[in-house]
Amino acid sequence: MILPEPSLRRLPWYLAHVKLLMENSVEFVSSTQIAAATNVDASQVAKDLSMLEISGKTRVGYEVASLVEVLEDFLGFTKCHKACIFGVGSLGGALMHDSGLEQYGLKLVAGFDVRSDIVGKEINGIKIYNISEFEEIQKKEQMVIGIITVPVDKAQESADIMVSGGIGAIWNFTPYKIKVDESVVVQETSLYAHLAVMFNRLNEK
Repeated sequence: MILPEPSLRRLPWYLAHVKLLMENSVEFVSSTQIAAATNVDASQVAKDLSMLEISGKTRVGYEVASLVEVLEDFLGFTKCHKACIFGVGSLGGALMHDSGLEQYGLKLVAGFDVRSDIVGKEINGIKIYNISEFEEIQKKEQMVIGIITVPVDKAQESADIMVSGGIGAIWNFTPYKIKVDESVVVQETSLYAHLAVMFNRLNEK
């Protein structure tokens, strides 16, 4: 099922809350309680969850353990998605250090860069290769997701290399709007764009 993007973005908020409830041995939760914890209207929570065909019990709510299971499965967090990073600088290196990503289904198996001082080394057990080796490593690992944390002037080139090697989805952390075939899934996460919004809202106060 394809959910509207706003609904899809809210699901991880719900999941984070109900996982905390499960850790505290809470058995049931209502849409009103989820709404209060996530600052989302209760009717919207119920609508979002209904699209996943999750039904709660009257005057009791949703079974927490079942809700966690359904949300994690729908969001793809229970599957292993092999991924690589192009650009092992401060941000790329930090992502490679983040072992928590694997808990959400993203398994980093390789890093790629052009700097001789880091090629051949490992971060968190993940080897760093020269970008020229991407095709060879891709044949071996069959990675499906590529993460771009290169300088902005190398973003499109990196995307082109990834797509030609069979990468099906790109997580782009640069402020450059990459252009790829519509069959490739692209998620833009520009830290600078989020900073701009935050600074603008802060200055309005």
